[in-house]
Amino acid sequence: MTQPELKRAIGPKLLLFFVVGDILGTGIYALTGQVAGRVGGALWVPFLIAFVVAFMTAFSYLELVGKYPRAAGAALYTHRAFRIQFLTFMVAFAVMCSGITSASSAAIAFGGTYLKSLIGASSVPVTPIAIAFVLLIAAINFRGVSESVKANVVLTCIELSGLVIIIGVGVFAVAGGDGDPGRLTQVDTQDQTWLVAITSATSLAFFAMVGFEDSVNMAEECHDPVRIFPRAMLWGMVVAATIYILVSVTSSLLVPADELREAGSSALLKVLDVGAPGFPHVVFSAIGLFAVINSALINMMMASRLLYGMANERIIPRQLGTVHPFRRTPWVSIVFTTLIAVILVSTVDISVLGGTTALLLLVVFAVVNIALLVLRKDKVEHKHFRTPTAIPVVAAFLCLYLASPLSGRPARDYVVAAVLLGAGLVLWVINHFVSRAIGERTELDPEALTKSD
Repeated sequence: MTQPELKRAIGPKLLLFFVVGDILGTGIYALTGQVAGRVGGALWVPFLIAFVVAFMTAFSYLELVGKYPRAAGAALYTHRAFRIQFLTFMVAFAVMCSGITSASSAAIAFGGTYLKSLIGASSVPVTPIAIAFVLLIAAINFRGVSESVKANVVLTCIELSGLVIIIGVGVFAVAGGDGDPGRLTQVDTQDQTWLVAITSATSLAFFAMVGFEDSVNMAEECHDPVRIFPRAMLWGMVVAATIYILVSVTSSLLVPADELREAGSSALLKVLDVGAPGFPHVVFSAIGLFAVINSALINMMMASRLLYGMANERIIPRQLGTVHPFRRTPWVSIVFTTLIAVILVSTVDISVLGGTTALLLLVVFAVVNIALLVLRKDKVEHKHFRTPTAIPVVAAFLCLYLASPLSGRPARDYVVAAVLLGAGLVLWVINHFVSRAIGERTELDPEALTKSD
């Protein structure tokens, strides 16, 4: 029986909104206070450095998605470059975990923070609400990519409005004589050097800049992906980074770093209280609610499409690549990733995984940059975007540095990463032996490595 193709419903404007919405997500809403706690008043610096590193890595993604406009993203590029089944599986596992843990974090934030603040309740049953939230996201995801990306446009506009409010409040307050510009250059070194303070904060801020890589998993659902990806991805990153830097500058001008650190995930509400004391919290809480919905939707879309792509490449059982004949969405992958998310929100404190997720993605980005250099020998017939060779070389080095202990990353990140990768190793062993037992081929079709797509 012929497998139906995914529906191509994403044009350049929808792709631009997808990139912007995925990067913004819940990161800036939750990370401002933590970054300030690591670097001090100069909290805009880590966001700027994180943008530069991510922007360079985006050039590698653009060349690769231009050559291979198919779902699976980093895992596909890793397999084509190195042809090592285990490495490909672990890269796919790391990327999938980043999407599911991010969506699960958003689900918990939905029930435990923003919904509670919105309805004014002292407590709410977080786990049941988070599970219901995950199931709702799955239903939207299953309904169709067209509906999902259009919902993303609306939600992106709403979450943008929240950040524009913060920036506007800052401009109004500074124009009225409030704010301390001297904080913008203050680096809190504590018991470390200024370099470690900045790189430690950057390694955390980098989590807020990821998301652009999710879009390459939607390549098979885009109209003419080779043509529309470069402009949509690069402009989307510039827009998101500009907003991040303006928000971080506003926050530092109006609120001392130690107060931002103490506020934690409510740091932007603290900024709002200082710059516009009369602004109703309920409005900003509602905006935050929509922001986490958008973050969860995009991440679950990415995770399901990644599994779909890897099933087509025979890295995982092909059943995970089954497309629904009417909705034309990868429904088995949607069910699988949703079940994992439900288990996570029911059993795990997702808040400890933020730094680990950034760590795993930095390693994945380093692998992608190196894979690009390896795949330069693999020629395709169609024209595509090509990045200068120096960019992936520098980007790979910076990603590895930010992922290393030299950057000041806490040891907890490596412990949690080891646990996650250990779980991935168990899954790989199970998949390998089960596939052999049932006669399922798990190696990439040689023709897939040479065709021009």
